[in-house]
Amino acid sequence: MTRRAWRWTAAAGVLVLFALLGVALGSVRLTLDESFRALLGQGDPNVVTIVRVLRVPRVALAVLVGAGLGMSGASLQGVMRNPLAEPYLLGVSGGAAVGAVIAVALGAGAGFVPLAAFAGAVAAVTVAFAVAHAVPGRGDARVLLMAGVIVGAFANAAIMLLLANANPNVMRGALWWMMGSVSDATWSQVGWLAAYVAGGGALLVGWGREIDILALGEEAAAGLGLDADRAARRVYLMASLLAAATVAAAGLVGFVGLVVPHIARRLGVGAQRGVILGSALVGAALVVAADVAARTALPPAELPLGAVTAIIGVPFFLVQLRRLR
Repeated sequence: MTRRAWRWTAAAGVLVLFALLGVALGSVRLTLDESFRALLGQGDPNVVTIVRVLRVPRVALAVLVGAGLGMSGASLQGVMRNPLAEPYLLGVSGGAAVGAVIAVALGAGAGFVPLAAFAGAVAAVTVAFAVAHAVPGRGDARVLLMAGVIVGAFANAAIMLLLANANPNVMRGALWWMMGSVSDATWSQVGWLAAYVAGGGALLVGWGREIDILALGEEAAAGLGLDADRAARRVYLMASLLAAATVAAAGLVGFVGLVVPHIARRLGVGAQRGVILGSALVGAALVVAADVAARTALPPAELPLGAVTAIIGVPFFLVQLRRLR
């Protein structure tokens, strides 16, 4: 096996390891043998319920959230030629959260919430680009990032206004959801998020060659016969859809889309298709590991998943920002 193949095999092994820990660890600690027996429906009925109903769906949802955010971040970084681009920092996740909260407040069904989140994400990224293009220095990647931060702050304020008259229980649940969590995972959530991630991810991988061409610049892309505006627009929309679906399923989980594409590139991939697929794998492992840390760091309390990923992502963001100087 080549060195690259060994690296990807090791990355897949790390994901499997974290998934096994996610099934075994929690308020009730299980051995690997107990976990496997429970997966087969054997042993203590209470343990079987814990594993099959609570923990396996939770791990599966974390895998999908990480994969979706990783592919979204990798695509945005590629099409924008910006190593700091990611759904959370561009305001996409915040806009998706506003759309999802509005849908929930109106009593929309679970299947409609991701569509409402997508509409919010598209609105947010549109506003962010409009703001960035309205000020001097619009060609600077940091201007767009600042615009995204502004849109994200506005989205958080909008959510607070929407929840101003909510009862305390709804308020607590909404705030927990805004901080990110996969603790309430169900197989229904896993099913519809899997559909979004599989469909959206397949399209982004299929457009990987176009993203490689876009990375050369608009003039070079036009010279190669690619409609740069059209190609970039559909990548933005699909990356926003993936981010919106993860927000609808697990709330705001930031910085995953920023960190994992850089890790994927360090594993030896250069072409965008490889980066997108690698980011899905690394993102899945990162979110599963963060969820395990969130529920085991301060037992019996559980930390917000978004807070754990932010602890990882913020220092990484600052390092990357310094490199842009």
